[in-house]
Amino acid sequence: MKTLLLLASLMAGMTACRKGASSPTDDKPGDRLSEQKTVNLSVDGYDRSFILYLPLGWNNAGKMPMVYVIHGGSGTPEGMIRLADFRAIADREKVVLVYPAGIEKNWNDGRPTTPNQMGVNDVGFFNRVCDYMIANHPVDGARIYATGISNGGFMSSRLGCELGNRIAAFAVVAATMEALTISPACNPPRPVPALYIHGTTDPLVPFTGGVMTAGGTAGGTILSHAQVVARWVALNRCNATPAETDLPDIASDGTTIRQRVYSGGANGSEVVSYVIQNGGHTWPQGYQYLPESVIGKTSLDMNGCEVIWAFCKRFRL
Repeated sequence: MKTLLLLASLMAGMTACRKGASSPTDDKPGDRLSEQKTVNLSVDGYDRSFILYLPLGWNNAGKMPMVYVIHGGSGTPEGMIRLADFRAIADREKVVLVYPAGIEKNWNDGRPTTPNQMGVNDVGFFNRVCDYMIANHPVDGARIYATGISNGGFMSSRLGCELGNRIAAFAVVAATMEALTISPACNPPRPVPALYIHGTTDPLVPFTGGVMTAGGTAGGTILSHAQVVARWVALNRCNATPAETDLPDIASDGTTIRQRVYSGGANGSEVVSYVIQNGGHTWPQGYQYLPESVIGKTSLDMNGCEVIWAFCKRFRL
């Protein structure tokens, strides 16, 4: 059975680690409990949905930042919550989370995915959700961010290119950018801070780029990790020479991580690269959703959610 089909069946069966309201601790009197619910919208004639998470005390938090957390191909919002659970961060820092659902469990990231072949305007969908959230919830329109893995990571790159007027910063895990149409046309209206995390032995999205041949039939031609980082360094006019740091090997799990920070970009923008030596198609410290023999190693040397939030929260429109 193809890897993609195996991934689809497993991701479809995932459920969130926790559901419903959390318990207030030392927050302000009158704080409301956290809320998690599914929101349905009609966009361009399609029935669309997303899981919305409002953090503990959201009613007393004022205008809050918002993060799109975008599932991979054949994934679901529920599965993405289990893989990349930002809810503890949301409660601590008062962040609204949106876990959106793709058409046919996929995104039009520029590669020949099912939504791409159907002509689905996913950039328009995310723009519509921005409007909805700002109009109906206490969301700060200057602090909206996007992150995702695999197909959701490619989609995050596309949002950085084409929705830079709404997305203040974005972060990509186990993905780069489509090379033939999205990258050449990428011209955001402002510098967009970008972070990329990629394993050198990712069996589904090749670290070295090129034509994708594993993980199903979507295929497509993609930039390498080095190429997509260089693309955003040029777009943001960052320093071409990064500050390099090897993160502590705290887990002895067969992986190590090198951080490269390209600072000094226009309007204070920045590009950050995390190269996970021997890392697979995985989220750092995330759920090992398939065996290592299928998707490779999950690095435990850093917490992907914490690193992504620490990066994104420094930027605003």
